Formats: sequence, C-alpha cells, structure tokens
Amino acid sequence: MKRILTATLTATLVAVMLAMGGWSAGVMAASSPAGAPLKVALVLAQGGLGDLSYNDLAYKGLEKAAKDFAGRVTVRTIQSADIVSQAEQVLRSTGQLGFDLVIDLEFSSADALARVAPNYPKTHFAIFNTIVNKPNATSVMFQEQEGSFLAGALAAMVTSNPSIPGINADRTIGVIGGTKSLGIDKFIVGYIEGARYVDPKIKVLVSYSNTFGDPGKGKQMAQAMFEQGADIVYQVAGGTGQGVIEAAKASGHYAIGVDTDQDYLAPGAVLTSMIKRADVAVYTLIQRELVRRGGGGDVVTLGLAQGAIGLSPMTYTRNRIPKEYLTKLEAIKQGILAGSIKVDDITKAKDPSAIEARLGLGK
Repeated sequence: MKRILTATLTATLVAVMLAMGGWSAGVMAASSPAGAPLKVALVLAQGGLGDLSYNDLAYKGLEKAAKDFAGRVTVRTIQSADIVSQAEQVLRSTGQLGFDLVIDLEFSSADALARVAPNYPKTHFAIFNTIVNKPNATSVMFQEQEGSFLAGALAAMVTSNPSIPGINADRTIGVIGGTKSLGIDKFIVGYIEGARYVDPKIKVLVSYSNTFGDPGKGKQMAQAMFEQGADIVYQVAGGTGQGVIEAAKASGHYAIGVDTDQDYLAPGAVLTSMIKRADVAVYTLIQRELVRRGGGGDVVTLGLAQGAIGLSPMTYTRNRIPKEYLTKLEAIKQGILAGSIKVDDITKAKDPSAIEARLGLGK
C-alpha cells in the first residue's frame, strides 16, 4: 500500500554554497568510521553539472550532506553523456556497486528504474519529478506549476507597464522548454495559467530547444521571441537557459530563471527566478536514510506550502516593480496555498491533451 507523504522542509537546512567541483564518478568526503558509512550516489539529469540550475543546486545538497555527515556517508556523482538512453545501465551499475541510496535526478529514467529496482532490493532508490511504484523506490514530486504560476502572474503584470525599463507596448511574454514532455510542460502550463489569471488576453510564445546543454541555441531562440514582441522569457531548459539570460541582457529585456536563484547571472536582466529546492530534497533524503536505512514505496510532495518552491527575492529588479504588483503577487500566492486559486498539474491530468488544447500548447 503506497504511502503518500508530504515532507515539511525548511530552506534553512541548506546553506548557499558556491563551490561546484565533482564530475562523473567524483567521490567526496567522509572517512569511514568503525561501521560501514552510508553509500550515496547522485545520478545527474540531462545537462549535467555546470548548468547553473537544477543539477548544480541538487549537487549543493549532496555537498552539504557530505560535509555535515562526514564519517557517516560517502557520496558519488554519476554523470552520463546520454542519461536518457543509458539510464538502465547506469542504475544497474549503482545496484551492483552496492549503494545504499541512489538519488536519480532524471525524470525520464522512470521506466528503467521500475525494471531495475526489483533486482536490488537492498538499495533504496529515489527519483525526482516522476512516480515509480516500487517498494524500494521513493518518488519526489515538486509542485513546479505553483511557482511557475507566480512567475507567469508577475510577468503578465510587468509586461503591461511600458514605464518599466525594458518593457515594450506589446503584452507578449515567452517561455522556452528543454523538451516537449509532461515534466517540462508542468512548468509551462503553470506559467501560462498564471499569466492568464492576471491578463486573459496576454500572448504567450512557447518553444522547445530539445536540449538542456546548448546556451547558444537558447540565446538564438530567446532573441527570436524578443523580436516577436516578447519582453520577458521564462527559461525551463537547464544549461540551454543560460543563453536565454544572455539574450535578455543583450537586448535590454528580461529572462526568468529556473530551479535556482539565477538573478545574479545578469543582474537587472533576470526579472525573477522560479526556485525549486532540489538541494533541500537531496539533503533531506540523505538525512532520512541515516535515521532509517532502506524504505521506499512513498511519494514526497514539495511545493509552496513546504517552502521548496517559490520565487527569488528579486534582489536586482525589485526596485523596478510597482509595490502594488508585489502585493497582488503575494495575494495570489496565498490564494494558491488556501486552495482558492487552482493550478493544473498536467502530469496528473486524466487528459493532458485537453489542457494543452485549452492553452494552445503543441500548436
């Protein structure tokens, strides 16, 4: 019987750390005590380390755990040149190597994990952004649609005001996803719904880069959107999104960052970032495993209510945004938390195509 758990996590668990370090099979930390330490593997998602986004933020949680639990854990990062096609091979290798906890950041690995997990019952697997129904697998689901709704609402308010530097007279915004998939469309649906909650007539341009590691392509695609009248473009494309931010800086318009606080990458050119605390999730999974080895069969849900999803502090742009917009944004957040504002999770929809059709996705 699957147990659905909602983990209450606080952002204070994980300090902001700037060190990157550790690539494929990089082992960190932790001299062995008298007893065997917990062996943890972090399987990186598409884009790998250096994406200044999802993978890097998750890695910070791993780093933090290695430091805080030195002597009790050993940790390893595993990076594949093509994790999508090599997922089963990578996951089987973690079981064969006897890892106690394997945290898989790649959502497309779900089918591979479902095949592999039963063969290694002593390994506790955890996978992000998708559900795998196995007794030794924990699924970590982020409510990215909630934070994306807030990002879309803010973008709709800002794009309506040409008195704000970098904003034109067109009520047009954009979003670039890494792939056309439910995991990415979860962000995009929330973004469009948030924008249309504020302005039902707003135009939202949608494109997919089909890569998470090509900043040049991201820059080219964002430039095309800016030329079509968009003045704010949300990037949901990992390392490719670095190019979106570069294009915003070069054009004098705005990008919206994703997964981590990317505002610092181009101060004043990143309106805000939709933060997804993968670092907190990684750290907490390791902490939980130290308390009770093994486990699985559960779903951990992390969203606005748990402080794992939200917008950045807008350190470099807050002084440009009218206070009434920020007040309205907070009211929208409270509405989501109270349940009076509904945000679609396309990954749970019985008919995702109906949501896509309503929002104009896939055209």
